[in-house]
Amino acid sequence: MIELAVYSVLYSLLSRYRVILLKEVRNERFLPIWIGMYESEAIAIKLQGAKVPRPLTHDLLASVITELDGTLQYVVVNDLTEHTFFARLAVERDGDLVMIDSRPSDAIALAVRTSVPIYAEENVLDGAGIYPSPEIREAKTEPDDDGLGVFGEFLDSIEPDDQE
Repeated sequence: MIELAVYSVLYSLLSRYRVILLKEVRNERFLPIWIGMYESEAIAIKLQGAKVPRPLTHDLLASVITELDGTLQYVVVNDLTEHTFFARLAVERDGDLVMIDSRPSDAIALAVRTSVPIYAEENVLDGAGIYPSPEIREAKTEPDDDGLGVFGEFLDSIEPDDQE
């Protein structure tokens, strides 16, 4: 298994689906997984440190695991079949490790809530992992660059009180 970290949650204005971008902890490879908007919001809410007035479904699942004397040890994206990712929750209970089937989006949302590692099987990364383009890697930004690229000049030219 290869450890991953949540790198970004990407949104599209043209689709209700989102992409969670996972990155290998010890390498440059990324694993993009399409997920639903509700799961992406659950992940983003936790990553941004936002507070919600009532527990979300993934908070409930974490509580259920704890109340049943279990401990989530890690989550793993374990398979990719016909363009569909599969995941498992590794829950330790009474000294036994129980593997529970899950959608990757739910597994990741639970992992970020409980601060457990996210892994992927090597065959999943071999099948769907991507490396950044060499051209992108060569185009390193300056340390003081704000990352806005072509929009930087435009943003520098407007004033807060500019109106149409």
